[in-house]
Amino acid sequence: MKRSRVNEIMQEADEFIRSFGFLLPPFAYWTPEEFKRNRANARGVIDARLGWDITDYGKEKFDELGLFLFTVRNGNQADLATGRGMLYAEKIMISRQDQLSPMHRHNLKAEDIINRGGGTLTLELFMPDAEGNIDRNAEVTVPTDGVVRKLPAGGILRLDPGESVTLLPGVWHAFWGEGADVLIGEVSTVNDDLTDNVFAEPIGRFAQIEEDVEPMHLLVADYGTWLKD
Repeated sequence: MKRSRVNEIMQEADEFIRSFGFLLPPFAYWTPEEFKRNRANARGVIDARLGWDITDYGKEKFDELGLFLFTVRNGNQADLATGRGMLYAEKIMISRQDQLSPMHRHNLKAEDIINRGGGTLTLELFMPDAEGNIDRNAEVTVPTDGVVRKLPAGGILRLDPGESVTLLPGVWHAFWGEGADVLIGEVSTVNDDLTDNVFAEPIGRFAQIEEDVEPMHLLVADYGTWLKD
């Protein structure tokens, strides 16, 4: 993706998020220079990989295959072993109309996916088999706002604004917006996008950025190169 396109998506996303009364934290609006100046006091942001995340999954077709994410808070993966500490994470995401987030699962993360407003959030769901692969025969059982829903393998679950689904580790899911763009909330156990995403097809989790202009704000994937000590 070109950096100029990433900048456009950031601006559009911020306007869309604000239209639903949700505001991003102050560090979201730091310029790269401000981030560098503040990095000594912002280790919690950097180490937890909080912030902007825009992906086309390496396929350079963002409008068709992509997702906007902003990680608002995130705990420490090591704390999960002890059961103490900040064991949770939160994201705000935008799934555009007919924009696919491809089939994937998580090894550790349990998550609530919440339609916060806009169109219909549509998910395709499969259960895992004993090896963790897609089970194309098993019935899918998921809680939706505390009510158990059963679907056939590959069943389609549609969530209207205000509705949510709980996806436990291993449940395969792909999703997209229907009818309009969708603002999505995610509340989960600790999030690790570097190691805990398993895709059904070979695909990249992060976009490759072509630096045609200066960044408006840094992506989470920029931290390792732009914020070196």
